[in-house]
Amino acid sequence: MSKKILIVGGVAGGASAAARIRRLDESANIIVFEKGPHVSFSNCCLPYHLSGQIENHEELVLMTPDKFFNQYNINTRIYNEVLSIDRENKKVIAKNVVTGKTYEEGYDKLILSPGANAIVPPIEGIEDAKTFVVKNVVDIAKLNQFIISKDAKNVSVIGAGFIGMEVAENLKEAGYNVTLIEAASQVMRTFDEDMVQILHKELFDKGINLILQDKVTKFNNSDVVLESGKIVQSDAVVMAIGVKPEVTLAKECGLEIGETGALKVDSNYRTIDKDIYAVGDAIEVTNAISRKIQHLPLAGPAQKQARAVADHIYGLPVKNTGYIGSSCIKVFDYNAACTGLTEAQCKNLGINYDSVYVIPQDKVGLMPDNNHLHFKLIFEVPTGKVLGAQSIGKGNVDKRVDIVATLIKMGGDIDDLRDLELCYAPPFGTAKDAVNHAALVALNIMNNTFKQVHVSDVRKLVEENAYIIDAREKNEYEEGHIINAVNIPLSEIRNRIDEIPTDKPVYIHCRSAQRSYNASVLLGHLGFENIYNMSGSFLGICFYEYFRDKSENRKPIVTNYNFK
Repeated sequence: MSKKILIVGGVAGGASAAARIRRLDESANIIVFEKGPHVSFSNCCLPYHLSGQIENHEELVLMTPDKFFNQYNINTRIYNEVLSIDRENKKVIAKNVVTGKTYEEGYDKLILSPGANAIVPPIEGIEDAKTFVVKNVVDIAKLNQFIISKDAKNVSVIGAGFIGMEVAENLKEAGYNVTLIEAASQVMRTFDEDMVQILHKELFDKGINLILQDKVTKFNNSDVVLESGKIVQSDAVVMAIGVKPEVTLAKECGLEIGETGALKVDSNYRTIDKDIYAVGDAIEVTNAISRKIQHLPLAGPAQKQARAVADHIYGLPVKNTGYIGSSCIKVFDYNAACTGLTEAQCKNLGINYDSVYVIPQDKVGLMPDNNHLHFKLIFEVPTGKVLGAQSIGKGNVDKRVDIVATLIKMGGDIDDLRDLELCYAPPFGTAKDAVNHAALVALNIMNNTFKQVHVSDVRKLVEENAYIIDAREKNEYEEGHIINAVNIPLSEIRNRIDEIPTDKPVYIHCRSAQRSYNASVLLGHLGFENIYNMSGSFLGICFYEYFRDKSENRKPIVTNYNFK
């Protein structure tokens, strides 16, 4: 007898599960319930409709009910909402939201993929503001049609996660004045504070009015009033604060909700009811590194979960190794990618760790399209186990982070990363790729070949009048330098040893930490034990300091910024 499988919700989780089930069982009776008009759409591409990169919002729809039926023989019921689940009798109560008719549908197996809802707090005056969320095709079409029809000029985006960042960029590309408001001290908390300053600079340079560490307290019509007293004029407001898992159905039928507020499932994505599974943004998962439970609303994990559920229903083996949260984003001219644990997460978890920050070229320097590649590697001490990576640049940062993500899932350490043999030709990369480079630096730190300080430490050192050596050539120094740095180029350092103090710490930098590393090692061989290399060096310092200097009207610690 054929199985009857009901799926609540479509998109990455539900639609993928339905298609996989059909590939496993031609006779299965598969019914997908979707309370909205679209069962399968590219939710990750929604913001790009605002800039016109995707001109027609209907192009965002990937699979219509007719196409789903004709290609897969899957019954898709759009505008049909599941109201309740009767676990004892294995049936759901559904409602056609167009006709108002309610009906029952039995099941052998039930898959929940309701997704997550946008967080919209009850802020004073919100009922009179023109606010929008971005969850589906209807939402993005509604927002775009409003700002065009009302000839909007100023749009505020509240929240600077993935959706907020992408919406802000695409609105700016479309010609709007955009204010991006974030209550935290930085955008994109999937990145560490030192790396994210590069994105802050890019947003600032591209004309985004970026406001950090300021909460929305109320709305005056659509104008946004902040805790600081600032008033941001707005014709429309996009609420992108975050999402919360949709667990109403699960709660009402007695399924267990986990510690994150998402639906609790086992390693096969099955709930406490052996006939009910759940996938996607509604569930919590295990972090593969920390083994802690987390909520991870990403499309890639949802698709993996959907396939695993279908396989488990049909008795195929499922290997759930947990998730590490690999992700990437485009921010105007920069690409950013990350995987694994951040430095902040390591601190919160009590993990003994260290990190290195390198800025090699993303391809051979003679190539006309080569660019800097900012790369941060986080590793456990003393094991050397790789914990995470972050990369930002104008080239293929995702490639580098994907390499590290693969290594993390395989339990690799920094020596494994050093030893990776990767593709190379001048138009694609360098003979010693950025990930190999970072691993070598990490090994040097682990082996005490030299000592380092991070870019986030430099301002304090300058304020304390620490002894800082700039190991670049004189012409580079004159174009811009740390205000109290002494210029002793690497090419002259052997002849100027007597100028270097031995009775206090000495901090050395160059442009990107290569020459200063050589200087640090050289001095170490000559008996100096007080030498520290500045991770990231002058280039990293400039990127780290720039946005706060500009936004806070803060006195710079450099005579002139240099981002070349």
